[in-house]
Amino acid sequence: MAQQSRHDAWQAGPSYDRYMGRWSARIAPLFLDWLEAEKGLDWLEIGCGTGALSAAIMARAGPASLVGIDPSAGFLERAREIVPDPRARFLIGDAQALPVPAASADVAVAGLVLNFVSDRPLALAQMMRVVRPGGTIGFYVWDYPGGGMGFMRAFWTEAAALDPAATDLTEDRRFPFCTLPQLIALTAGAGLHDVEGTGIEIATTFRDFDDYWQPFTLGAGPAPGYCASLESDARQRLRDRLARSLPRDTDGSITLPARAWAVRGRVPRSCG
Repeated sequence: MAQQSRHDAWQAGPSYDRYMGRWSARIAPLFLDWLEAEKGLDWLEIGCGTGALSAAIMARAGPASLVGIDPSAGFLERAREIVPDPRARFLIGDAQALPVPAASADVAVAGLVLNFVSDRPLALAQMMRVVRPGGTIGFYVWDYPGGGMGFMRAFWTEAAALDPAATDLTEDRRFPFCTLPQLIALTAGAGLHDVEGTGIEIATTFRDFDDYWQPFTLGAGPAPGYCASLESDARQRLRDRLARSLPRDTDGSITLPARAWAVRGRVPRSCG
């Protein structure tokens, strides 16, 4: 399912939660508020990961059921721990070949995953196959090209200063299509109706530098994977540069902005 980089690693659920999951959990409720789905619906979540969006769906959307799909057994194990609700079940699967019947869901969503899918039109076609006519499809991705993930941008800026080859691994280089106009065009081009998009912003606050740095050493994700691949002296040089360059509040905390683009549309009534 994933568009792989040599440093992508998506298996260790707790490590991912330290790196990205805590911010996924912050943005998921804001996405659901904007999606405005009715209660009592059947939901499908593509790329459910460790369950941040899944937990928000169960807490806020009042679903009749939820099926979460992800290719990572490690992530699914974590999702089952986070979301033990009997209405939810989690399956190994690929966004490009969803292992669920046609017209079996009212809502299909994907949080922070569509950029990793190599064939995004196919993934949207699969979502349309699974969602009943008139149902809703929605997703969100980080605004990588616009610097919308401040803590990642800071990491890669210093990494590239030490290792110019790191520039080719940055998310803005790998995912240049993560702009609102291109995502809307992708969704409308898939055949969805009433397509809309918006920006969702949060602040990512780290209590101190160690809280910022430690997740990068765990290897779960492109930047942490790159960091973990470095020799110890190179990793220390990168750590030192970041420690000098990051902005600090008076209490020693570090706050950087984060922005995601969200898009939604409806499956045509004639589909199915």
